[in-house]
This record gives sequence, C-alpha cells and structure tokens, in this order.
Amino acid sequence: MPVARPAGGGTGGVLRGRRDAGRRWPGPGGPDRQRGGATRLSVRIGFSGPDGPAGEAWETAVGMRPEKSEGVSMDLVIGATGYLGLEICKGLRRRGRNVRAMVREGSDRVRVETLRDIGAAVVVGDLKDPGSLAKVCRGASVVISTASSTLSRQDGDSIESVDRDGQLSLIASARAAAVGHFVFISFPHDPTDFPLQDAKRTVEATLRGSGLGYTILHPTHFREIWLSPALGFDPAGGHVRVFGKGEGRISWISLHDVALAAVAAVDNPRALNRVLELGGDRALTQAEVIALLEKEAGRTFKREMVPESDLEAMIRSDDPLTRSFGALMLACARHGCPVDNGPAAEVLDFRPRPFTEYVSECLK
Repeated sequence: MPVARPAGGGTGGVLRGRRDAGRRWPGPGGPDRQRGGATRLSVRIGFSGPDGPAGEAWETAVGMRPEKSEGVSMDLVIGATGYLGLEICKGLRRRGRNVRAMVREGSDRVRVETLRDIGAAVVVGDLKDPGSLAKVCRGASVVISTASSTLSRQDGDSIESVDRDGQLSLIASARAAAVGHFVFISFPHDPTDFPLQDAKRTVEATLRGSGLGYTILHPTHFREIWLSPALGFDPAGGHVRVFGKGEGRISWISLHDVALAAVAAVDNPRALNRVLELGGDRALTQAEVIALLEKEAGRTFKREMVPESDLEAMIRSDDPLTRSFGALMLACARHGCPVDNGPAAEVLDFRPRPFTEYVSECLK
C-alpha cells in the first residue's frame, strides 16, 4: 500500500511530524473541507526507526559496512531516497550486492549521502524523463521499483505521470537494456475503483507481458503510515483516528518486512514471474489494534471517528490522490485487506515480525 516512500532489519518505526511541512494530505479530520464534503488533512512527514533517533539522524547508518561485493551484477533501485527504497538498498549491500541508486535533482541530501556511505553508486534520473531511465538502466541486471507520487511530490508529479506513465517508461527502458529481473512494489486488489489502483494494475499487466523476468510484490497497509500520527493515529499521545467503525480486517505490515521480501526476491529463481502478497503476522481491525494498544498502555485513548460518508465523499473528489486515499481508508472501515502469507513464506522465506513488536514501539 502506498507508500511507497516509506521502508529490512528492526521493528517498524513511526512517522513523526517533521518534514514536508507544506504538504497537504488528503484525508479526514483536517481543517479544510473539499468539494463534495471530503476533508483534507495537513501533516508533516518524518520517520523514526528502531535503528536510530527520529528525523535525519536515523538515515546516517552509522557503523554499517557492506560485505565485499562479488561478481558484476548491478541492482538498480528506483525510489532509493524513499524510506522503503533506502531500506532495500541497505539490505542489498548487506548481502554484498552492487547497488545503483537512482535519485532525483533536489533529493534529500542527507539520504543521498547515506546511499553513498553504504557503498551504493548514486545516479540521477527521473521517471518522467525516459532518456534518463535509458541511461540508468544500462548495465543493470535487476531493477527494483518502489517509487510513487503518493507521499512525495516534485513539480509535475502525479499518479498519471509517475505511478503509471513513469513506471511504463521504466519497463520499456529495462527491456531495451536486457535487464534480467524486474521487481515491482504494488499492493493487493481492492474492490473499489480508484486511480492509484488503476495505475498499478496497468503497470503490472504491462510488466507481465513485457518478456522481462518479474516479481510483483503486493504488501498491504504499512503500519508505519496507516497506524501513525501522519494519519491521526497517535497512541503515544492518547489519540486515535478510526475510519468508519474500523471493522476492516487488515494484515498490517512493517515496511521493513517489505524491504526484506524485495531483497529476498533478487536472484531467487522461485520468485521469477510470481505475484506475491505480503502481510503482517495476523489480520486485525482498527478496533482490535486499538484494544491491544490500550491494554499495553494501561489507559483509554480518545477516539476520533471518521464517518464513512466522509470517505465516500473523498472517493467522489476530482483529485486522483484524494480519491485513492479515500478508497484505501474505506478498506480500513469496511472490507479490509487480509492476506495469505503462505506463498511468500514458501518462495521468499517470508516471516513477518509480530504485530506486538509494533505495539511496543509506537507507545514509546
């Protein structure tokens, strides 16, 4: 699920109110009402993970030294300065693999330096610039794409230009460069029709028919996004936002586990030409998550209940991103997103960390 700009080892972190101060998030509970009655949520996005303190300091990867690289293979990571992309780069380097990390002009300098510190070769490119994609794909054996417009935007970024057309251009460039394996991060099917899902399914269909070896990963809602202050879920502060009645059962996943799964797919013959769903160790409703957190905290949280009518209004919005988040929020309220990790366990030895670890982490 989107994110894709969030991110294996260690328990899931929590989003904090730090960066992208001007970013306007579509979502219920914010100060402004939109057309059709949908609300907007204003948040600042930052990340605090278990490997270090909140904010940019976490990205320094102090003491991390990759093993000596062997062979001539090159793994190209698209979205490398995002939380998930950066974790994938770290995981690949821990395995001694050669990593080429694509960044954009204007990418966060601290994260770019982190990529260099772990031994990744940093190259500049943009999914909206097919010429740059042809250059960065040249000589790559593997392409892993986590990039999305959902959490980080520059001028011209949109679901259409990045999540659809940009990814299609990347597939074309990878095919022209004779890349052997393309790993694409998407999300499971949702019964609601919305722009982000349309873009993902178009890219998946194109990838499956491209002749490239592929692995498509379908992680569910990231814990570090959907159960975080960024979306009004702040158990450490004693306040939680609930979409609808919070009855959708979801296999909330840590982005760190998604990164581990992506790394495990590389050079794995069993993962070729597979679509694999990824979820947490159990499926829980928002109500059940809150009950676990309240029991651990020893107190009752203040609940902000977001009516399903607000989410339905978001889905009717003219803005593709608002419509997409409205649909994903509606999954939390109604039908959920439970997944079977059996195939991923067999193919990738996927063993998601217990949800109880996240319960402890987000109460700190």
